[in-house]
Amino acid sequence: MWVFAVIILSVCETWSLDTVDRNATFNLGSDVNLTCSNNVPWSEVLYVVWEIHLKYKDCRIAQVNDGTSENSCFDGKSLQNTSRAQSYLHIPNFSNDDVGVYKCEMAYTGGAEAYIINVAITVPPSTSAWLEWKDNKMVAVCKAQGEQPAANISWSHTGIPISFTTWPGSDGLITVESRMELPENMDTKNLNCTITHPYWERITLVTKPIEGQLREDVSPMF
Repeated sequence: MWVFAVIILSVCETWSLDTVDRNATFNLGSDVNLTCSNNVPWSEVLYVVWEIHLKYKDCRIAQVNDGTSENSCFDGKSLQNTSRAQSYLHIPNFSNDDVGVYKCEMAYTGGAEAYIINVAITVPPSTSAWLEWKDNKMVAVCKAQGEQPAANISWSHTGIPISFTTWPGSDGLITVESRMELPENMDTKNLNCTITHPYWERITLVTKPIEGQLREDVSPMF
Protein backbone atom coordinates (compact mmCIF):
# COMPACT_ATOMS: atom_id res chain seq x y z
CA MET A 1 0.00 0.00 0.00
CA TRP A 2 2.92 2.36 0.78
CA VAL A 3 4.43 1.79 -2.68
CA PHE A 4 1.00 2.32 -4.23
CA ALA A 5 0.63 5.70 -2.50
CA VAL A 6 4.15 6.86 -3.46
CA ILE A 7 3.56 6.14 -7.15
CA ILE A 8 0.32 8.13 -7.20
CA LEU A 9 1.77 11.08 -5.26
CA SER A 10 4.83 11.31 -7.49
CA VAL A 11 2.73 11.40 -10.67
CA CYS A 12 0.30 13.97 -9.19
CA GLU A 13 3.24 16.29 -8.56
CA THR A 14 4.26 15.99 -12.21
CA TRP A 15 0.89 17.02 -13.76
CA SER A 16 -1.58 19.70 -12.73
CA LEU A 17 -4.96 18.29 -13.63
CA ASP A 18 -7.98 20.23 -14.87
CA THR A 19 -11.07 18.37 -13.71
CA VAL A 20 -13.92 17.96 -16.19
CA ASP A 21 -17.51 17.56 -14.91
CA ARG A 22 -19.88 15.10 -16.60
CA ASN A 23 -23.43 13.92 -15.93
CA ALA A 24 -24.70 10.40 -16.56
CA THR A 25 -28.05 8.67 -15.97
CA PHE A 26 -28.69 4.93 -16.07
CA ASN A 27 -31.75 2.68 -15.85
CA LEU A 28 -32.50 0.66 -12.74
CA GLY A 29 -31.03 -2.85 -13.04
CA SER A 30 -28.70 -2.09 -15.94
CA ASP A 31 -24.99 -2.95 -16.06
CA VAL A 32 -23.02 0.31 -16.11
CA ASN A 33 -19.53 1.02 -17.42
CA LEU A 34 -17.85 4.33 -16.56
CA THR A 35 -14.68 5.39 -18.36
CA CYS A 36 -12.01 7.81 -17.21
CA SER A 37 -10.54 8.01 -20.72
CA ASN A 38 -11.66 6.43 -23.98
CA ASN A 39 -8.35 6.76 -25.78
CA VAL A 40 -5.64 5.37 -23.52
CA PRO A 41 -4.70 1.67 -23.67
CA TRP A 42 -3.80 0.00 -20.38
CA SER A 43 -0.20 -0.53 -21.55
CA GLU A 44 0.31 3.25 -21.33
CA VAL A 45 -1.50 3.78 -18.01
CA LEU A 46 0.53 4.47 -14.85
CA TYR A 47 -2.44 4.35 -12.53
CA VAL A 48 -6.21 4.90 -12.37
CA VAL A 49 -8.08 5.92 -9.21
CA TRP A 50 -11.86 6.13 -8.60
CA GLU A 51 -13.03 8.03 -5.50
CA ILE A 52 -16.73 7.19 -5.09
CA HIS A 53 -19.13 9.18 -2.91
CA LEU A 54 -22.52 7.50 -2.45
CA LYS A 55 -25.54 8.19 -0.24
CA TYR A 56 -24.60 5.65 2.41
CA LYS A 57 -20.82 5.33 2.04
CA ASP A 58 -17.60 6.51 0.42
CA CYS A 59 -15.18 4.06 -1.12
CA ARG A 60 -12.20 3.83 -3.45
CA ILE A 61 -11.11 1.60 -6.33
CA ALA A 62 -7.63 1.97 -7.81
CA GLN A 63 -5.01 0.10 -9.80
CA VAL A 64 -1.37 0.65 -10.74
CA ASN A 65 0.10 -0.78 -13.93
CA ASP A 66 2.41 -3.06 -11.92
CA GLY A 67 -0.65 -4.98 -10.72
CA THR A 68 -1.06 -3.29 -7.35
CA SER A 69 -4.76 -2.65 -6.66
CA GLU A 70 -7.22 -1.46 -4.03
CA ASN A 71 -11.00 -1.90 -3.72
CA SER A 72 -12.83 -0.76 -0.57
CA CYS A 73 -16.34 -0.77 -2.06
CA PHE A 74 -17.17 -4.47 -1.52
CA ASP A 75 -20.39 -4.22 -3.56
CA GLY A 76 -19.52 -5.70 -6.95
CA LYS A 77 -17.90 -2.62 -8.48
CA SER A 78 -14.61 -3.44 -10.20
CA LEU A 79 -12.02 -2.17 -12.66
CA GLN A 80 -12.03 -4.04 -15.96
CA ASN A 81 -10.52 -3.68 -19.43
CA THR A 82 -12.25 -3.64 -22.81
CA SER A 83 -11.18 -5.85 -25.69
CA ARG A 84 -8.96 -2.93 -26.73
CA ALA A 85 -7.30 -2.95 -23.29
CA GLN A 86 -8.92 0.32 -22.13
CA SER A 87 -9.81 0.60 -18.45
CA TYR A 88 -13.35 1.18 -17.17
CA LEU A 89 -15.28 0.96 -13.90
CA HIS A 90 -17.98 -1.74 -13.99
CA ILE A 91 -21.14 -1.38 -11.85
CA PRO A 92 -23.41 -4.47 -12.05
CA ASN A 93 -27.19 -4.29 -11.54
CA PHE A 94 -27.31 -0.51 -11.06
CA SER A 95 -29.53 0.54 -8.15
CA ASN A 96 -30.45 3.60 -6.12
CA ASP A 97 -27.55 2.79 -3.78
CA ASP A 98 -25.11 3.40 -6.66
CA VAL A 99 -26.25 6.99 -7.25
CA GLY A 100 -23.59 9.53 -6.35
CA VAL A 101 -20.42 11.32 -7.39
CA TYR A 102 -17.65 9.34 -9.09
CA LYS A 103 -14.27 11.08 -9.22
CA CYS A 104 -11.76 9.53 -11.57
CA GLU A 105 -8.07 10.27 -12.10
CA MET A 106 -5.87 8.53 -14.65
CA ALA A 107 -2.18 9.11 -15.31
CA TYR A 108 -0.51 7.69 -18.38
CA THR A 109 2.64 8.09 -20.42
CA GLY A 110 2.75 11.74 -21.43
CA GLY A 111 -0.27 13.08 -19.54
CA ALA A 112 -3.13 12.71 -17.08
CA GLU A 113 -6.92 13.22 -16.97
CA ALA A 114 -9.43 13.79 -14.19
CA TYR A 115 -13.23 13.72 -14.24
CA ILE A 116 -16.12 14.17 -11.85
CA ILE A 117 -19.15 12.16 -13.01
CA ASN A 118 -22.49 12.91 -11.36
CA VAL A 119 -24.37 9.64 -11.69
CA ALA A 120 -28.18 9.52 -11.44
CA ILE A 121 -30.78 6.77 -11.90
CA THR A 122 -34.00 6.30 -13.86
CA VAL A 123 -36.57 4.20 -11.96
CA PRO A 124 -40.01 3.41 -13.46
CA PRO A 125 -43.04 4.08 -11.26
CA SER A 126 -45.77 1.71 -10.24
CA THR A 127 -48.96 3.20 -11.69
CA SER A 128 -52.66 3.24 -10.84
CA ALA A 129 -55.82 5.19 -11.66
CA TRP A 130 -59.30 5.12 -10.15
CA LEU A 131 -62.54 7.02 -9.53
CA GLU A 132 -63.83 7.86 -6.08
CA TRP A 133 -66.55 9.96 -4.41
CA LYS A 134 -65.49 12.89 -2.25
CA ASP A 135 -67.86 15.53 -0.82
CA ASN A 136 -70.60 14.34 -3.22
CA LYS A 137 -68.30 14.85 -6.19
CA MET A 138 -66.78 12.29 -8.53
CA VAL A 139 -63.00 12.58 -8.44
CA ALA A 140 -60.56 10.93 -10.85
CA VAL A 141 -57.19 10.00 -9.34
CA CYS A 142 -54.00 9.04 -11.17
CA LYS A 143 -50.85 8.03 -9.32
CA ALA A 144 -47.23 7.27 -10.23
CA GLN A 145 -45.35 5.88 -7.24
CA GLY A 146 -41.69 5.16 -6.46
CA GLU A 147 -40.00 6.69 -9.50
CA GLN A 148 -36.95 8.75 -10.35
CA PRO A 149 -37.17 11.35 -11.80
CA ALA A 150 -40.72 12.56 -11.20
CA ALA A 151 -43.34 11.47 -13.75
CA ASN A 152 -45.73 13.83 -15.53
CA ILE A 153 -49.51 13.19 -15.49
CA SER A 154 -52.13 14.46 -17.96
CA TRP A 155 -55.82 13.70 -18.54
CA SER A 156 -57.86 12.92 -21.67
CA HIS A 157 -60.77 15.08 -20.43
CA THR A 158 -60.88 18.55 -18.95
CA GLY A 159 -62.09 18.88 -15.40
CA ILE A 160 -61.50 21.01 -12.35
CA PRO A 161 -58.00 20.31 -10.98
CA ILE A 162 -58.04 19.67 -7.24
CA SER A 163 -54.39 18.94 -6.68
CA PHE A 164 -51.15 17.84 -8.26
CA THR A 165 -48.91 16.55 -5.49
CA THR A 166 -45.28 15.42 -5.54
CA TRP A 167 -43.51 14.03 -2.50
CA PRO A 168 -40.20 12.22 -1.93
CA GLY A 169 -39.84 8.94 -0.07
CA SER A 170 -37.17 8.06 2.48
CA ASP A 171 -35.45 5.98 -0.21
CA GLY A 172 -35.01 9.02 -2.47
CA LEU A 173 -37.73 7.91 -4.90
CA ILE A 174 -40.67 10.16 -5.81
CA THR A 175 -44.46 9.78 -5.87
CA VAL A 176 -46.74 11.97 -8.00
CA GLU A 177 -50.53 12.07 -7.69
CA SER A 178 -53.07 14.04 -9.75
CA ARG A 179 -56.69 14.45 -8.61
CA MET A 180 -59.38 15.95 -10.85
CA GLU A 181 -62.99 16.78 -10.00
CA LEU A 182 -65.37 15.64 -12.76
CA PRO A 183 -68.47 17.47 -14.01
CA GLU A 184 -71.81 16.10 -12.83
CA ASN A 185 -73.22 13.25 -14.94
CA MET A 186 -70.00 13.01 -16.95
CA ASP A 187 -69.59 9.77 -18.91
CA THR A 188 -66.37 8.28 -17.51
CA LYS A 189 -66.30 5.29 -19.85
CA ASN A 190 -63.38 6.65 -21.90
CA LEU A 191 -61.71 8.73 -19.20
CA ASN A 192 -58.01 7.99 -18.91
CA CYS A 193 -54.78 9.51 -17.70
CA THR A 194 -51.39 9.44 -19.38
CA ILE A 195 -48.20 9.09 -17.34
CA THR A 196 -45.00 10.20 -19.05
CA HIS A 197 -41.64 9.03 -17.73
CA PRO A 198 -38.14 8.68 -19.27
CA TYR A 199 -37.99 4.95 -18.48
CA TRP A 200 -40.77 4.02 -20.92
CA GLU A 201 -41.83 7.38 -22.40
CA ARG A 202 -45.55 7.11 -21.57
CA ILE A 203 -48.42 4.78 -20.72
CA THR A 204 -52.18 5.34 -20.61
CA LEU A 205 -54.38 4.12 -17.74
CA VAL A 206 -58.16 3.75 -17.91
CA THR A 207 -59.89 4.91 -14.74
CA LYS A 208 -62.40 2.58 -13.13
CA PRO A 209 -64.88 3.21 -10.30
CA ILE A 210 -64.26 1.61 -6.96
CA GLU A 211 -66.74 0.19 -4.48
CA GLY A 212 -67.14 2.44 -1.49
CA GLN A 213 -63.82 4.18 -1.04
CA LEU A 214 -61.60 1.17 -1.65
CA ARG A 215 -58.81 1.74 -4.12
CA GLU A 216 -58.50 -0.43 -7.22
CA ASP A 217 -55.28 -0.48 -9.25
CA VAL A 218 -55.55 -0.90 -12.99
CA SER A 219 -53.23 -2.35 -15.56
CA PRO A 220 -51.58 0.00 -18.06
CA MET A 221 -52.98 0.24 -21.59
CA PHE A 222 -50.08 0.86 -24.00
